[in-house]
Amino acid sequence: MSRIELQDFEIRLLLESLRYRYDFDFSNYVQASLKRRLLHAIKVSGIEHVSDAIPRVLHDEAFFQKLFYILSVTVTEFFRDPPFYKTVREEIIPLLDKFPIINVWHAGCATGEEVYSMAILLHEEGLSDRVRIYATDINNRSLSLAKEGVYSIENLRDYSINYQNSGGKGSLSDYYYAKYGLALIDPDLKKNILFSNFNLATDSVFTEMHLVLCRNVLIYFDRTLQNRVLNLLHDTLVDDGLLCLGSRESLKFSDVVNNFSPISQQWRIFQKNPKKAR
Repeated sequence: MSRIELQDFEIRLLLESLRYRYDFDFSNYVQASLKRRLLHAIKVSGIEHVSDAIPRVLHDEAFFQKLFYILSVTVTEFFRDPPFYKTVREEIIPLLDKFPIINVWHAGCATGEEVYSMAILLHEEGLSDRVRIYATDINNRSLSLAKEGVYSIENLRDYSINYQNSGGKGSLSDYYYAKYGLALIDPDLKKNILFSNFNLATDSVFTEMHLVLCRNVLIYFDRTLQNRVLNLLHDTLVDDGLLCLGSRESLKFSDVVNNFSPISQQWRIFQKNPKKAR
């Protein structure tokens, strides 16, 4: 057995340990990407061989939480892809405005930056009094950081450019308090946001949504799991509800591709069309 074959075998054993011990099943994730992230997590944990992590995963929950955080955390930032948010302002807000109550689901919210970005946008467009945002993630540590809403002040200053390019109507600094080198999100932004754990691979629909954002999450899943998640998102949306995916993600090859009409092909924004519903 070669070194690479041995390493792949160790990875399979570790992933099986995660499934049996904590009920997290990564079998339908894109394996090449998962392997890179797992090897990085093992390296930063100071472990030489992947198999050495197995007994620690089985017997040390604190170690598991640390490993799982590194393994599952995604790249995020305030107003990531500013033209996307500008498109939301110009094309999505008028469509949402017809609903008396607006439920927004941010699936895979990571550490919360994009959730607060959307909350700011909805506030500036005059919809915040009608909006409830459900922000979910599989990672409890990420959710805890998102709930706290405390970020590096230096990063927030950098993200101000994103905010302005997204069509921001004021200053990003209007929405946080600076203290001791940190930026604390304005509590008023948090009052309509509910953070909770949700596993897209196993959990079911929990309420009706008018806007679902699941951006840059599907890229980590294989075709089977992508299809499962897209069916879930479809069933969650009300008729005429809006779905936003990442720029490298698509409805193609899914069971629900014919149930949506494109609003923006460039930014992967779709509307659930009742005339095409199953």
